[in-house]
Amino acid sequence: MSRVFPTVREVLALDPVRHGAPRLVAGEAGLDRPVRWVHAAEVPDIATLLGGGELVLTTGIGLPGDDAGLRAFIGDLAGVGVSGLVVELGRRYLTGVPRVMAAAAQRHGLPLVELRRATPFVRITEAVHALIVDAQLTELRATEEIHQRFTELSVEGAEPDEVVRWAAELSGCPVVLENLSRQVLAYDPAGENAELLLDGWEQHSRRIRPGGRTAYDPDSGWLVTMVGARGEDWGRLLLRWPTGDTLSGTDGGAPPHGDASARVGAVPAPPTRLTILVERAASTLALGRLIRRDAEGLERQIHRTLLTALLDRSRPVDEVALRARALGLMLDRRHLVGVVVRHRGDDVGGEHSPAGEPASGAEPGLAGAGAARLRDLAETVGQALREANLTGLTSAVDDQAVGVLLALADPAGEERALGAFAAALRRTRGSTPGALIIAAGSGVGSLREAGRSLIEARQVAEAARRDRRDLPIFRLPHVGLAGLLHLLRDEPRLQTFVERELGALLAYDARHPREQLLGTLRAYLEQGRNKSAAAGAAHLSRPAFYERLARIGRILDVDLDSVDACLSLHVALLALDAIRTP
Repeated sequence: MSRVFPTVREVLALDPVRHGAPRLVAGEAGLDRPVRWVHAAEVPDIATLLGGGELVLTTGIGLPGDDAGLRAFIGDLAGVGVSGLVVELGRRYLTGVPRVMAAAAQRHGLPLVELRRATPFVRITEAVHALIVDAQLTELRATEEIHQRFTELSVEGAEPDEVVRWAAELSGCPVVLENLSRQVLAYDPAGENAELLLDGWEQHSRRIRPGGRTAYDPDSGWLVTMVGARGEDWGRLLLRWPTGDTLSGTDGGAPPHGDASARVGAVPAPPTRLTILVERAASTLALGRLIRRDAEGLERQIHRTLLTALLDRSRPVDEVALRARALGLMLDRRHLVGVVVRHRGDDVGGEHSPAGEPASGAEPGLAGAGAARLRDLAETVGQALREANLTGLTSAVDDQAVGVLLALADPAGEERALGAFAAALRRTRGSTPGALIIAAGSGVGSLREAGRSLIEARQVAEAARRDRRDLPIFRLPHVGLAGLLHLLRDEPRLQTFVERELGALLAYDARHPREQLLGTLRAYLEQGRNKSAAAGAAHLSRPAFYERLARIGRILDVDLDSVDACLSLHVALLALDAIRTP
């Protein structure tokens, strides 16, 4: 991995320095400090002219002659953050630097080097500066490669796994993509042990709290940036710095999660190149979530375009009505009902697209049996519409579901039309009972509200996956609160609500794994705020249970005797369960 500046240790290995027979007399702990520049000086007050990171070269002829002056000189250099001090012997100091000078350098951790043979300082300066310039050019080339690679990935619409893989490859560091609930969406261990990297990830992630949208958390060793677009964040991208070879341990292995307690000495912040890398990777991930490609036939593509436009309001309603009319579909002045049909089996046909977003080329862009099955379902839905003598837009709306916008002449015929469609679909499909989920949203009287009906139908269909009943049509009244939260589990606003309500308690439990106060809160709420019953359910004495409740109240800053506060916490708990349940 390239660095912009060489270290003091690397400078001492350069030929012009080795020619001077260097000997380290103090400050060994600072040998890995970066050298930003080399400065030759023969005046005692040189510290006022320095900015930090310089390697100071001197013959010592202008240094103070008293012990106090030498201590002050070393203290001033250390105070401005110089990387080290190199003293050529022979002019002021014949056999070695004064002991008081070495003791002061050791106390400040400042590398102090003697050159026992005369060496032109200009050669040292030229060699170090050439090294710095070469490293900077290498860094620029690496940065250019980062921009080029992630631009290509953005244009190609790369999947998150590929973006994360390239981030790890270009950085040489482990990279993790998580959602707002600290669940891992994609990762690449960069050759390290993946099991160690991800073990106990949620609790570990909650302890990573850098300041700012992109920042480095030195306590945990992770460089973190938020991922999102249009002002709505939906995840975090984390890169561990330093890598395993810079951590302690004779075998070069990294402790789990880059635990700061296992490091030796101070760890420098990651280079600017890595900050650029994680931000570009995060931008590519955000853009990829917005871009969806498709390869459908023209008519089906138009159906899909119009359904998508109604879902995300990306086109004016009048334009949607006009384009539908050109296809022979009358959508204005009609009673409209959104319907979604999907297989009951979990994740049939590929990865699940986030709720509220169109799929990434589900039909026929997805390869394999899942895509073929989805195409077959879409054709069957179209055939059922024709058999039931109904009209409407129909197309895949994500990687598992087919959407329909029924256009009815009379609102009174809604239930009859839905029943006829469901019966025709099951006859046409020839499927076993319960194999398909058919969900319908609330009927609406204008095209402007059609998107709401479609979204409701999709949410009901998603929640119905947890319902074992074989209903002809699932409607919103069939979905309880747990089901509603389950279908909204990928919604960043719900995840943000959970973090706001329970984040402090989850963070506390992460730091105190033996207590697990979340279980105490769950018992209290599930027992209807009956403290005695909750203490029994939690297998705790009442005094111990009451003390835990008081601690929970302080951590969350809530009144646990308040009905409203407890209701909010109970909903947050149910939402957390939905988020954690696949």
